[in-house]
Amino acid sequence: MLDLSYDAPKPKVIAGATGDWELVIGMEIHAQVASKAKLFSGASTEFGAEPNSNVSFVDAAMPGMLPVVNEFCIEQAVRTGLGLKARINLRSAFDRKNYFYPDLPQGYQISQLYHPLVGEGEVWVEMGPGVARRVRIERIHVEQDAGKSIHDMDPNMSFVDLNRTGVALMEIVSRPDIRGPEEAAAYVLKLRQILRYLGTCDGNMQNGNLRADVNVSVCRPGQYEKYQETQDHGHLGTRCEIKNMNSMRFIQQAIDHEARRQIAILEDGGKVEQETRLYDPDRGETRSMRSKEEAHDYRYFPCPDLLPLEIEQDWVDAIATAMPELPDAKKARFMADYGLTDYDASVLTAELENARFFEEVAQGRDGKQAANWVINELFGRLNKQGLAIGESPVSAAQLGGVLDLIARGEISGKIAKDLFEILWTEGGDPAAIVETRGMKQVTDTGAIEAAVDSIIAANPAQVEKARANPKVAGWFVGQVMKATGGKANPAAVNALVARKLGL
Repeated sequence: MLDLSYDAPKPKVIAGATGDWELVIGMEIHAQVASKAKLFSGASTEFGAEPNSNVSFVDAAMPGMLPVVNEFCIEQAVRTGLGLKARINLRSAFDRKNYFYPDLPQGYQISQLYHPLVGEGEVWVEMGPGVARRVRIERIHVEQDAGKSIHDMDPNMSFVDLNRTGVALMEIVSRPDIRGPEEAAAYVLKLRQILRYLGTCDGNMQNGNLRADVNVSVCRPGQYEKYQETQDHGHLGTRCEIKNMNSMRFIQQAIDHEARRQIAILEDGGKVEQETRLYDPDRGETRSMRSKEEAHDYRYFPCPDLLPLEIEQDWVDAIATAMPELPDAKKARFMADYGLTDYDASVLTAELENARFFEEVAQGRDGKQAANWVINELFGRLNKQGLAIGESPVSAAQLGGVLDLIARGEISGKIAKDLFEILWTEGGDPAAIVETRGMKQVTDTGAIEAAVDSIIAANPAQVEKARANPKVAGWFVGQVMKATGGKANPAAVNALVARKLGL
């Protein structure tokens, strides 16, 4: 594991008219389970299908239709719990959460409240090199998603698309351990990274596959410490929940605005009402959606159509045995095995596909050089053209071939960049391109020496300057490289120039 020191949360402090205030944030992340079928039916979860085309009789709540648990969705939730170092409850149960809305055909949502599948865990969020904050996970419960109401297709009516109805969600509930907007965004990013490594959620926020509900409250300095001692939420102030956030930038903006809104109310002698709010990014503010419901408002009760879910420890152990290498472990290994800096290892492990590409390039080669080429040349070009790693015109094998040519002294760094450009635009085998296009580096010292002698003889004034100031020798190196079309071995050129000038 990474050598991370635990840093006690340093809260975001906002100066108010009557003194300082601190932020307290908890989050509920709704992560869509990566599964081809829904939680209680065999209907497809394909995104972008025609409206109401992925709806089974169970999803549509037709009379007499009973839910059947999708075992793979449960397995994915268990895998997620293990990835978050959480307790897996061998016995859990589903409940009905009753509320009425047009996109909820049953009139209730099958969820878990009293007996969730996954218990307490943790996520370590890096806030700087070697420093991380621990965010405790309270629970993960499995539930079905609702459909989608569409209000902007007709001025007189709304439409309902039930394709999402019944899709399996993991609601990952944190404790109020997050102390500022930046830390909240970093937590979501870290959680998304872990889920993608596990393969349990694709984390696509644009498609709604990862959504965050953010609970924000403010308190006076010292109150959070009292909460830590007593676990009494009364020290944290009244919280408001901001629903359905799907952007890191908007999450930070919404938290900052909501905190300032609450502070203004409290300092004016008012009382913050517990409620659910929405964030309007166009106006940069939150607005009231509804008063915050408690469990009794939903009339939770055990789902009569589903028996308690009982799983075997051996099954959990088998899932644990097949767990992949997770981000923190992979980053630590990259730093140890390839000699990478903390920053380079972080960049290369941010996405699993990036890490796999790098490892293929670095296999049997200089790890630092491989990281430099992948981060600076490849990622730089991909970002410039808006391409993902899977769309790269240059494969890991091709880039590795370029590094092999450099290592054998057949091409210089400058030629390598020209070769990379050819591979990007035309493709091909690096070694064959160098051979057929005459791009091999000139290593014949006789030919290089002749070019050095010619440049020195033609520039006596520059010779005198170089002998007075050795830094001027770089001018001769540049001229020789230019005269040889950049093919001369740079080390040989530097050595010969220094010898010829008597430096």
